[in-house]
Amino acid sequence: MPSQVVTECSRALATKGLTVAFVESAPAGRLSAEFSLCSESGKILKGGLVCYDASLKTDILKVPKKMIERFTPESAEVTKELAERLQTFIPADIHVAVTGLTTPGGSESPEKPVGTIFIHACLNGKSVAVREEFSGGPEEVVLKSIDRVAKLILDEIPN
Repeated sequence: MPSQVVTECSRALATKGLTVAFVESAPAGRLSAEFSLCSESGKILKGGLVCYDASLKTDILKVPKKMIERFTPESAEVTKELAERLQTFIPADIHVAVTGLTTPGGSESPEKPVGTIFIHACLNGKSVAVREEFSGGPEEVVLKSIDRVAKLILDEIPN
């Protein structure tokens, strides 16, 4: 079952006649799946892409390889690029990208520990970036990031 904030976000999007598309790295499709479980999903969810491996970010959405090498696949810069490029790939009112570190073995560092999630949304002519550090195991980090996406959308869509 989707969380209360995801359900609330889905209802708000449906009420406003808005659609959403996701490009997911860290959530690996779970973000789209959670929104698909809401009764409004057919009205709001356009689709999503899972680009877990960095090569898919370059091959599918054409994020420059040099950008990924410079900033890492899990970074604010790459997440913004993914959200912006998704706009030309899937037509929707809102485009959201999520990258991050749910397990060790990626680009973690003291400044970017496991649990760091990057979210970027393009909506209402705006570009909104969020960086969060969540605690817990991989599933807990993913679920917290999904709720944070829903809250971001709720905070940004017009009342």
